[in-house]
Amino acid sequence: MTEIAVNTDIGEGFGVWQFTDDEALLGLVNAANVACGFHAGDPDILRRTCELAVRRGVAIGAQVSYRDLAGFGRRFLDVPRASLVNDLLYQMGALRAFAELAGGRVGYVKAHGALYNASARHREHAAAIVEAVASFDRSIPLLCQPGTETWRLAAEAGIRPLAEGFIDRGYTAEGLLVPRGQPGALVTDPGEAATRAVRMATEGKVTAVTGEDVELSPGTLCLHSDTAGAVEIAAAVTAALRAADVSLVPIR
Repeated sequence: MTEIAVNTDIGEGFGVWQFTDDEALLGLVNAANVACGFHAGDPDILRRTCELAVRRGVAIGAQVSYRDLAGFGRRFLDVPRASLVNDLLYQMGALRAFAELAGGRVGYVKAHGALYNASARHREHAAAIVEAVASFDRSIPLLCQPGTETWRLAAEAGIRPLAEGFIDRGYTAEGLLVPRGQPGALVTDPGEAATRAVRMATEGKVTAVTGEDVELSPGTLCLHSDTAGAVEIAAAVTAALRAADVSLVPIR
């Protein structure tokens, strides 16, 4: 039987502001990429999200970002490598405190937004992510896309890269994500998202916006909590995966 984890970026509110129903999403997914405060999230949200995840048996991952609260982490920042390493460790450490208080642990790391996309080709920022993970806990996986700088440097450093597919994002023929704001960047129809998820999980492929098939072979599939209808998409995706005899498991 095929196994896969469905992960979601979560805890991405700030103060009274919240994108979606985090509790409902955590009832549908297997892994929570918890915003660590630099692009979204605050101490109350971090603690509450970790407690919810532990109660539901959902894996906790550190979703680390550029220091860009105003831009939701979706703007590239030309941060020196050493400073970026420290920024990432700071975020991981904050989440670790709340995860352990809740009776859980930080089980993986994933970059967010512009950092995730930039590090696919930006060697210094990819190296910063890998160095931070190695310093934090080299036994845990790093979620990234195959063939990227992040993937290559993680493998060279003995960090386990875990291939990630995106349920609600369009792909280029090179296997990277279509930039937000461009045609085909977002997939918001639950049925279309479910069909894509099943194909990614069972065939290891997704169709690019230009029509080519892209090879993925993902170990986990991501859904963004700020995508319109995220809860409905998650429900459709998990139901379709189970119907296709795909076992949903936490990231480990």
